[in-house]
Order: sequence, then C-alpha cells, then structure tokens
Amino acid sequence: MTQVTPSMLQGASNFRDVGGYPTQSGQRIRRGQVFRSDHLAALTQADLAHLQGLGVRHSLDFRGVAESMATPYNIAGVERVPLAIEPTVIARMQILVAQGIEPTTEETVDLMRETYRDFVNHNAATFGRFLKHVLAHSTPQVFHCTAGKDRTGFAAALLLSALGVDRATIEHDYLLTNQLYRRDPNMEGKGPAHVMKVLWQVQPAFLHAAFEAVDQQGGMADYLRGPIGLSEQDLAELQLILLED
Repeated sequence: MTQVTPSMLQGASNFRDVGGYPTQSGQRIRRGQVFRSDHLAALTQADLAHLQGLGVRHSLDFRGVAESMATPYNIAGVERVPLAIEPTVIARMQILVAQGIEPTTEETVDLMRETYRDFVNHNAATFGRFLKHVLAHSTPQVFHCTAGKDRTGFAAALLLSALGVDRATIEHDYLLTNQLYRRDPNMEGKGPAHVMKVLWQVQPAFLHAAFEAVDQQGGMADYLRGPIGLSEQDLAELQLILLED
C-alpha cells in the first residue's frame, strides 16, 4: 500500500499519486499517470514547475461553481476540465443553522453519509465523464475538489474499483486524507467545532454509505457498466493503459 508521505506540492497538502496499488489480479497501477489532490489555487512557482515535470496536462475539477469562482487557478500548460458537483452537505447544514438547529456529531455524520449516497444515485454521469476523460487522454492528469476528500475520494474509489483494486485498499487510500490534508479555516466557513471536525475529515462510514448504495444497484461491476456508462471495452482499455504489464 501507499506509504503516508508529505504532499509532493507545497501549496496543496493532499496531492498524491494513485499509482502503486496492487489489483486483485496481481498487477499494479502505474505510477505517474493519475494524481489526486485538494484544490490547486495556492500552488507555488516550485509546485508549478513540479507539475510540469510530472507531465500533467489536465486537471479535473469537481468543485461547485461558487467554489471555483472563489479560488480560481490558471496553470500554464494544464487544461482545467470542470466537472462541477455542488457541495450539498454545506447547503443542508446552512438550512439547519438558519432554523436554529445545531446538528449533533451523529446527525452530521448522517448528513455526510447521505452526501455519499447522492454521489452514487445522482452524480453518476459526472463521475462517468471523469473516468472517460482519464481513459481518453494518455498524458498524466490530476483530479481534485476543494479538500480532495469527498468528491475526490469517491472518484478515486471508482477509478481504483474499475482497475480491480479491493475495497480494503481503496479505503486505505481514502483515509490517507486524514493524515495529509491541512485544514484551512478560510475554506471551511464557520460552524460548531464538532460539526466542522466531521465535515473536514473522512470516516469509513462515509465511503461505506457509497458502497452500500452501489451494492443496492447490483454491485460495482453493474454500476460501472450501467449508471457510470463504461462499456466492457472501456474497462479493458482503462486497465490496459493504467496497469503495469
């Protein structure tokens, strides 16, 4: 499994290669092809040079419209591909606060679990576009949202699943965020400390909620071929380009 190491970038704390993981068939994911990250709006000149050195040519941005406008970026030689998924959990939280309701830790966890179920049930087309973009471009790519934990975490889970990685390893990759991501109060907004702690970390329960929703649709294989929209040939080609011989 990938070891916990500091981010390759100074201005992005949750940037890492998704390569190196073993698949259930005994192969490994190629390194240096697909990276995951938190937002890329605070990169240093050294970071930009490092991205160029990695050969990254596309950034797949899952942030919502307001998020992208608040922290825009323009990286020379890197095409930003918008794949907007709005952060609905924040909207739900704001509704509760406006009603004078302060959610408990358990209620906040439930909101996050519902968000992950929504990824599966309502955002499959967008995640499908993500996987098809990875398939269509042979040059290195990075995908991200604001913290690189929820939308990015589920996208990574789908990609690793499509490549044949087992769920325990996928969960390991997912939980690395808690050790790598540096929380930024300017990005988080205001709210009760116990609520903010839930919102800006990841828990196995969140990812499990997504997997449960996938399983309710027949399992990962059916989900990738159905709502996500990958054909058998797409999956075979994705594995051909991203798995070592």
